[in-house]
Amino acid sequence: MRIVISDDYQDAARSLDCFAKLADQQVTIYRDTVRDVETLATRFQEAEALVLIRERTAITDALLDRLPQLKLISQTGRGIAHIDLAACTRHGVAVAASGGSPYSTAELTWGLVLAATRHIPYEVARLRAGHWQSTLGVGLHGRTLGIFGYGNIGRLVASYGRAFGMRVLVWGRQGSLERARTDGFESAASQEDLFRQADVLSLHIKMIAETRGIVKASDLAVMKPTALLVNTSRAGLIEPGALEQALRAGRPGSAAVDVYESEPVTDHPLLQMDNVVCTPHLGYVEKDSYELYFDAAFDQVIAFEAGRPENILNPEVLTHS
Repeated sequence: MRIVISDDYQDAARSLDCFAKLADQQVTIYRDTVRDVETLATRFQEAEALVLIRERTAITDALLDRLPQLKLISQTGRGIAHIDLAACTRHGVAVAASGGSPYSTAELTWGLVLAATRHIPYEVARLRAGHWQSTLGVGLHGRTLGIFGYGNIGRLVASYGRAFGMRVLVWGRQGSLERARTDGFESAASQEDLFRQADVLSLHIKMIAETRGIVKASDLAVMKPTALLVNTSRAGLIEPGALEQALRAGRPGSAAVDVYESEPVTDHPLLQMDNVVCTPHLGYVEKDSYELYFDAAFDQVIAFEAGRPENILNPEVLTHS
């Protein structure tokens, strides 16, 4: 098949062990991100299959109109908020997606917690510039870790908090609260209560229409001036501009952020703030995760070509075909 892999910033795909699975295929890789339909249509014009790296490229009806050869979109990871699934079905394009691992994002989350509370990036830069100690960090033992959303990643982060001797407090849907209680964690009385009590608050909510903007300015306003907010989930969970405004107002006192409204980021207000640790969406960007994600995505392409499609989210396309 003629396969296009888009948005491979690090040129990582061809370095993976699983890339050997595509040895007999025609593969084109693009390392940058473009958003205009004209350029995307030109790049994808001859593609029979697209392998998408998470949500980096939006697949719209207007773009699909320009891609008559396209038969399959094979998604790395399960999230497809960037794909117009109904439009894919109308255009006869099958969409395949499979799951991934929660460990890499959970581990980065905890790395950000430590980096922010102990001012690690700042002190590293100061030491390289010839300076010695200049800040006073905050310990985690005995403090309250708030977990908003108790799915696979939230559950892992909660367990890390327990290992560090933190009190863990959870809020989310009823199912999340029940799972948290079964695991021996407290549940907050309300969303506001979670934000009010947390010394470290970490977001782990799936991004869907109902959760967009679920964190309001009013939630942030009740946080402690010493609190840290961590977001390795999705930027859209927080009301636009609310986090920047809250940090300037001093509640919460600091943030650690791995996700942004539009990526890749070259300029963003959070990058200019001394009380924020920013990373370039590294949560899932780790070799084991990439091997897992791409191995599944490549298997989906190979299975489709062999006439035994798997993990298809719009199976009616196969019936119509």
